[in-house]
Order: sequence, then structure tokens, then C-alpha cells
Amino acid sequence: MRAIVFDNSTLRLTERTVPEPGDGEIRVRVIRSGVNPTDWKRVATSAPGSIPNMDGAGIVDAVGPGVLSHHPGDRVWVMLAAHTGPFGTAAEFCVVPAAHAFPLPEPFSFDEGAALGVPAITAHRALTVAEAGPGRLAPGALTGRTVLVAGGAGAVGHAAIQLARWAGATVVTTVSSPEKAELATAAGAHHVVDYRATDAATAIRAVAPDGVDVIAEVAVAQNAQLNQAVAANHATIAIYANNGGDTAAFDIRPHMMINARIQFLILYTVGEPALQAAAEDVGAALRDGVLGIGTEHGLPLHHFPLDRTADAHAAVEKGAIGKVLLTLD
Repeated sequence: MRAIVFDNSTLRLTERTVPEPGDGEIRVRVIRSGVNPTDWKRVATSAPGSIPNMDGAGIVDAVGPGVLSHHPGDRVWVMLAAHTGPFGTAAEFCVVPAAHAFPLPEPFSFDEGAALGVPAITAHRALTVAEAGPGRLAPGALTGRTVLVAGGAGAVGHAAIQLARWAGATVVTTVSSPEKAELATAAGAHHVVDYRATDAATAIRAVAPDGVDVIAEVAVAQNAQLNQAVAANHATIAIYANNGGDTAAFDIRPHMMINARIQFLILYTVGEPALQAAAEDVGAALRDGVLGIGTEHGLPLHHFPLDRTADAHAAVEKGAIGKVLLTLD
């Protein structure tokens, strides 16, 4: 099979033997592979010869011993492939735990399946860690709450907008340009604030006078003061990335006075129960038709062939707006 492998901090196309699934594993013929920031960040630290990329979508090709949940021919979307073993999705076939492959029913496309994974599961986690908030998402789960999504034109921000609105929240998002504002609006945000064109705190308080209940935060180093200014009593600031810097400063007393919760999150160590709950809810949202992609849904698509994986990683590293996918069909 054709596969991309790590080779001394570079990505190289090579031929590999098609892997066999072991106990509790399945083999997937990859049709689309999703590229996330976490994928390019791992290039310099991953073992030589391992295959990159966490997310993907394709068709079950073979099942290992003990697997009753999947069958050859099943359409699936995959999460955390490169984290659970050496077989990421940047290859014609990958082997993953059966528990990390989920149904991709018709008529949903392989593009849609490959765009889930890390962004959607991360967004779900950010929306379900609030004090006295729901641990699961479904229609009505966030009714009466206001969610602020930082960077609503990003892949995680896009998923957070869609999931929060599906769950009944009032959704506010921040963006940095009119073009990104159009995308965030297309994703379903009720209120979009261009922080470069207006005072963001004033604009957010205008639509959420009591403050926001949950903040899905991608750049806390830059947004700490804004979050402090708009957080409601018992607000949760869910931090899933370090865009804009690795160090952030918080004023203790203002956060103390509102019983704010500052919650860090990363999928690699969140635990299997949380991953499975998120995947079930994301699957339900997908079936409800609320996780659309493409420019008309606020997430432009950028396709690269497998032999241009390095270019795809570079596009994500340089901040491509939308979702970068590898095509393997």
C-alpha cells in the first residue's frame, strides 16, 4: 500500500505492507484523511516509520478476532488513529481499535466523516465540562445558556458553533475579519463579533448582559482579559489550544468572585468514557444533519492527494481557513 511515513522530521511517501488487524481491531480502506494542527505538530517527535494523521473516513476492509461491532463493507469515520498505534490515516489502509471507528451512514460523504474526529470531539468536550452543565449533548441540553466560541472560523470553532446551537445554546463567536464572520454566520452562530473592528467585550455584553456561561477557548494568552470581562457567574473557560502563546496571565480575584472554572482539555488523556460519549453525541448530531461542511456551512474544504501530504500539513500550519483533507480514492 502507499503510505506517508515520518522520516527525520519530514514526511515521505513509501510502499508498506498492508497491516493485519489484531484482537479488537479493524482495518479501514481510507478514502479521506483529515489533517489537524496536532498532526503537523507531531512530525518532529514521532517515531520514524510511523504513519501520521488522526482522523479519517473510509470502508471497513477486515476485522480482527473478537470484533462483532463492525463488518467488511461498513462505512466509518475514525478518530485518533495515529495516537493509538503506528497506523495513522495518511495511507491507503489503517488499523485502528474497533472502538475508535463509528458509523458513517448514507448519504453523508467521506469528506464529512473525515472532518469529524479531533475537531468535533474537542468541541464536544469544551461544551460539556461546565459546572452543573450537561455531560452529554443533545437537543435542549444547553437551552438557556450562552456559549462564546473563540475563533469561530476554525475547525474546532466551527464544530463548537454547530454542536452548541444543536444543543439549544445562544452562540456568540469572535472572528478577525469580515470573511471569517461570513463563515461563522454560515456555521450557525447567532452573534458574530469582529474583535479587530469593534470592542469585543462591549459587543458581547450587548448580546449577553449577564455574561457567557461557557467559553471554548483557542488562544487564551491573547483572550484572557476578554474572557474575564464577559464571563458570567459560574462560567467555564475551556482551553483546548495554545494559539498565540504558551503562557497566559489570569487576574485571580475577578475570577474568584464569579466562581469561574478554568478547564484545560486534550483528547489524548481525557479517557475512553469521555471519548465514547462524545463520539455518540457527534454521531447523533451528524444524523440530525447539523454538522455540514463546505463554504456554505462555514468550513471551506481543501483537498490534497496523498503524495502532497507535506503540503497539506504546511497549509494547516500556515493557518488555512477551513478543513484540509487528503484524498485517497
